[in-house]
Amino acid sequence: LNPHYIAGLEMQRFLHEARVSHLQCAHVAAKNHRHALRNPAAAYPANLRAEDVLESGPACDPLREKEIARTADGCVVLVLASEERARRAPQPPVWLAGVGWANGSYPLETREWVRADYARRAAEIAYKQAGIKDPAREIQLFEVDDTYAYKELQHLEALGVFPTAADAARATERGTTQLGGELPVNVSGGVLGMGNLLEANGLARAAELVVQLRGQAGARQVKGARVGLAQSWRGVPTTSGAVAVLRAD
Repeated sequence: LNPHYIAGLEMQRFLHEARVSHLQCAHVAAKNHRHALRNPAAAYPANLRAEDVLESGPACDPLREKEIARTADGCVVLVLASEERARRAPQPPVWLAGVGWANGSYPLETREWVRADYARRAAEIAYKQAGIKDPAREIQLFEVDDTYAYKELQHLEALGVFPTAADAARATERGTTQLGGELPVNVSGGVLGMGNLLEANGLARAAELVVQLRGQAGARQVKGARVGLAQSWRGVPTTSGAVAVLRAD
């Protein structure tokens, strides 16, 4: 099956059971495309409103074209070093505090269609390593997978940033997750704004945290960011994902 078709089926189920509206998902897409305007590495910056997203062409019902990340060329290099070597580096180091990876059910017939269990399990592992008890209070910025707009809301619930996806949706509408809000999400533009780098999407999320935690993000800098979270998803049809928690020195 076409991956967008599967995503459309999942989104239909998600909207119904999570009690999230299509307009709220459109707010996610509009926010991330607007964030991309501040990122010179983003391939798809755009000054969009939620209504513009809903008026874009149909893809796989209920998905609209502006809710699907388009592919882009890109390259990400992350250098890992020992603590001793990192402290001698010319750039201030960013510390890897915790990492988790998980895989859910692969067959479409037996998987969880509404909640991202793979992200929840990966987050539990990463939080335990990093000593995170309350991510919404202890983490200042989040870079999460938004290959499809609704996935951002699904992932924010799984990560424990909001109690439910409906809470995440309402917060997005209020501006809580935009740059300057209480819980900024995907200030890089995310996958929607930067472009779909396929297997490198998670690396792009982590690289954004490095720039942010060093205070080098320029116009999109999150003030006071000391701890960040990067979350990846391998994409349709998988239920594979990872979470990394990074800290400033």
